[in-house]
Parts: sequence; structure tokens; C-alpha cells
Amino acid sequence: MADFSGHRLIYLAPHTGTSGVGDYADDFIAAVGPHFAQVREYRHGAPGADSVLDILRHRRELRRIIAEAPDIPTIVHSEQSGGAVVPFWATLGLRNVTVTATVHDPPYPVWWPFRTRLVAASRVLNHGIHLPLSRITPWLEAWAGKSRTLFTLSSLGARRLQSVMKGSTVIPTALFVPERPALAPVAERPLAVGLFGYVYRGKGFDGLAALREALDDDITIRIAGRGTEVLESMPGVEVLGEVNGPEEDAFFNSIRMLMVPYNGRTSYGREAFPAASTVTRSIAYQTPVLARAYGSLRELEAEGGSVVVDGGAEEICAAANALLRDDAKLAELQESALQLKEKWSVANVTSTFLAGWAAAAGLAPAPNAASLVGAGGKSGNPA
Repeated sequence: MADFSGHRLIYLAPHTGTSGVGDYADDFIAAVGPHFAQVREYRHGAPGADSVLDILRHRRELRRIIAEAPDIPTIVHSEQSGGAVVPFWATLGLRNVTVTATVHDPPYPVWWPFRTRLVAASRVLNHGIHLPLSRITPWLEAWAGKSRTLFTLSSLGARRLQSVMKGSTVIPTALFVPERPALAPVAERPLAVGLFGYVYRGKGFDGLAALREALDDDITIRIAGRGTEVLESMPGVEVLGEVNGPEEDAFFNSIRMLMVPYNGRTSYGREAFPAASTVTRSIAYQTPVLARAYGSLRELEAEGGSVVVDGGAEEICAAANALLRDDAKLAELQESALQLKEKWSVANVTSTFLAGWAAAAGLAPAPNAASLVGAGGKSGNPA
């Protein structure tokens, strides 16, 4: 493993609690930070929160931080996601440092690079700007990321990103699976499926009525996560709201599978391939996942601990009706989830980032992408 005891890490990420990426960033910096001599965090607001003047201020501040220690080898790493313009523009044109990023929504680092606070306030203005430029922005992003190392959180996402960012080195890795207590065997848990996570468009919460209609009457739907308390209650559905600590343990101990009925996220006809933190949370509790075949979820079944089905509410619920009563299959899925938990452990995923940074900084050869964590298929580099 490369030695970064003489290096500095400057880390750009959203503030905690502003998005799923912000929450991910807390775990990420806690894992990788101890490997560096110095760590400087620079947090910014949620997508659409910054004006043009704010973005210029972020650019100046980042360069001021870099200039504080010009003699220390520095890696600048950022979290880049669909509407987050700050890391894209703040790192544009940086020199004399190693610049890398984790891309959360392949195949593009940022989907709406001009979505400032003013633009975000008007849907008409946002699409009026980005739709006509949708053929140009991929070129802009490929140019901005040329010769940089980019990480993705799935192997399918890496392949899609590499098709756009042809001049970049793309390394597939995975979301961390956090440490959680061991729970009861899934076949011994209540006859229920769970929905978990933030409530926003595309997560499948808007299809709750269709899911309830297609599931067997004796199967309960239990829902937990930030914002879920606003969901309409109905017979056979229990809404718990946000859960943490022992409440989260109890939620997963009360379901046999986590259902991930995500709808496809597209923009101007292009599909996004984000990873799902709800999946890794379920794997942490050795709770099998039942997902629709969408985006990066398509590769889950090959990784283990999951079943992926094509179709909509009827198809995913038909699978649930059968699987929740199949004790042998549930036990098999729980065992493979345990193996995946180890594969995607904090230590293993961290080692992938360290190897990628070492290569980017010229400290080591490029890692063998075929052996990287989360590379369930061919790697994104080479593609």
C-alpha cells in the first residue's frame, strides 16, 4: 500500500445532512483521512444553493488553501453528483496538484453544470439552458476531466462514465458497507418487506399504492427513512419515519427483504447509473435485496445477496410473494450478503481509493481494475 504520510488531502464535499452525498462524505473522510499527513475538508451547500459569485468565491478559496502549503504533495478529491456545480467549477484548471473525484451519477460528473441558484429557482430556465447545450456539455466535461482519475461506485457506472470521459482514468469501486450488528436469520423475521431511504423522485415511493395492491395481503410493507413520515398511510403499510441506531436495527430485524423499486432516472433521454446507499445499508444487516433492473442495480444479482427483476410493481411484487416464503432461498441470499459485506468493507474499499490515488500521484503503477472491489463485470478502464 502506498505511503501518504508526506501528502496532504484536500476534500471537497457537500455539508452533512444536505444530501445523501453529504452523508456519504462523512464516512468516506473518516476512512481515508488517517492515511494522510494532513487533511483539509472544504464543504459546500446542496445542489442549486450557490450563485455565480459563490462559485467564484469557492474557486478562490480552494486555491488559497492549496497555496498554504505549496511544498507538500497534495491530492484534491471531490464528490461530483448530478446537480452539484461547485466541485466541477472549483477544480477546473487546477495545476501542480493531483485532482481526482468520485462520480456519483455516471455517465457524467455533473448533469447540469450551469445550475446556479438563479437557474435552479426556475425549472423552465434550468431546462431552457441545459437542453440546448446537452450535446456540448459532455465535451466540456470530458475536456475538464482529461488526464484525471475518476472513481465510480459501481462497475456498470464505470463503463458508462468511461464512454464519455475518454481521456480520464476511471476506476470502479463500491459504497462502503457500514458495520452493523448481526440480526436474526431472515426466515425467522416477520413476513414483511421494507422500503428505506430518502424520499425523492425516482425512489419508487410514489408507486406505493401499486406495490401494496400487488403484494399478498399477509405481507406487510414497512417504510423508514428521512422524509418518509409525509407518505400517506394505508392498510398493510407501516411508516416509521427516520430511524437511527437501535431503531434502524429494529427496522431491518422486522423485514425479510429490502425492496428497491427505483424508477429509471433520465435527463434528455440519457439514463443515470448511481449506486444505492440503501442497498449497502441492507447488506450491512445481512438482509437480502429485491430490486428492479434499473441503472447500476442491474449488476447487483451478480455481486450477491440480491435478486433483480425486470418490469414494474407487478413483477417485483410477484418475486417478493414467492421469495419471502422460501426459507432455503432466503438463507442462501443472507449468506451471500454476508460475503458481500466483507468484499465491500471499509478496509477493502479504502484500499481501492489509496491504490488509485497512488497511481494518479505517480507513486505506484495503475491498479489492476479487474481485481478491484465492486468490479462485478469488466472494469471501466480499460473498457
